[in-house]
Amino acid sequence: MKGTIQPQLIAARNAKLALAKVDAETKKDLLTGIANALRKHVDEIIQENSKDLSRMDPKDSKYDRLLLTADRIEGLAKSVLEVAELEDPTGKLISAKALENGLYIEKKTVALGVVGVIYEARPNVTIDVASLCLQSGNVCLLRGGSDAWNTNSYLVSLIQEELKQRKLDEHMVQLLPTDRELVEELLQATAFVDIIIPRGSQSLIDFVRDNAKVPVIETGAGVCHTYVDKSADLDMAAKIVANAKISRPSVCNSLDTVVLDKNIVPAFLRKLVPYFIEYKVQVFADNESYNELYDLGYPYLEQAKDADFGREFLDLICSIKVVDSLDEALAHIANYSSKHSECIVSQNQQNITNFMESVDAAAVYANASTRFTDGGEFGLGAEIGISTQKLHARGPFALEKLVTEKWFVTGSGQIR
Repeated sequence: MKGTIQPQLIAARNAKLALAKVDAETKKDLLTGIANALRKHVDEIIQENSKDLSRMDPKDSKYDRLLLTADRIEGLAKSVLEVAELEDPTGKLISAKALENGLYIEKKTVALGVVGVIYEARPNVTIDVASLCLQSGNVCLLRGGSDAWNTNSYLVSLIQEELKQRKLDEHMVQLLPTDRELVEELLQATAFVDIIIPRGSQSLIDFVRDNAKVPVIETGAGVCHTYVDKSADLDMAAKIVANAKISRPSVCNSLDTVVLDKNIVPAFLRKLVPYFIEYKVQVFADNESYNELYDLGYPYLEQAKDADFGREFLDLICSIKVVDSLDEALAHIANYSSKHSECIVSQNQQNITNFMESVDAAAVYANASTRFTDGGEFGLGAEIGISTQKLHARGPFALEKLVTEKWFVTGSGQIR
């Protein structure tokens, strides 16, 4: 008999009504309880996480995203507490007016309802999404990848135990099975689910977009560029590029392609090479940068092909493209960008202005690493992901965007 998630969908719809009645104080207490549970059960979380890690090659780019350490669990607990201190984004009065016929019309923010999130080997998403959804009055249906099944199952069990201790409906947060056909059921559950948010690879996002009947908010893959202008401070540029590539290469805001002005190729690469050699960064270089790196004796070097541009590497790998001008850099980025995060390193204010106003991306940077594209770094608290769309949410998709609008119309017997 074919499986179904129908019971979980019905339970989520019912939980939506219950969650709408939970006050701010109770939600804060709940999130505090979840944070404390994470701290209390660090050893158990790591034990479950190790079961998942044992099935994955440590060289796989997903391994780092799957890994939970004591420090990372503490970071998750702190993130939950930060969300607990954020103001509830629902119930905000957007506008109010009285019409000539006596009707009084208000527009307010309300929760989206039931949020389905589909993601891969990222157990931190389980905690981030659950805390954000609970604080904003949204029920969440979590469909993590099979790679993280043990970790996610245990994390959700901790959350549900905190819900039950407060006599709240445990179905406010649910973990769905990983079966492929059940994912398609979720994507088409228009009677139960209000929004679907995919977070992961481009193939995952494409699958969700192509198969969903439920509205989708994409948190897109990150193909991120850093353009080093001929006026750049090259020491600063090398540090920015190195940080964007090396600090955590498996995440979506890490650098994928360095775009270099032709006038500074030798001088810049000499400064960058020591950083890249230390971390064994594999470089796919175009002709000009390849020749220069070859002369410098760079050991992790390959000739770039067309397919090496526009790739999200998610590893200690990047490509290099040499251009003649800012206009050529802008054209290259426009052709290959995923519209996530793009950077210029320059001391020329006009070039900075032109770059930042011309580049079509959720976040544009001047003289700073793209690794800052993050809800926490932007002061928004935890995030569900980075949206590369232009409707509803763009950039870090955090608590403030887990709402929609609703019109409240009060009359005294008016008819039309």
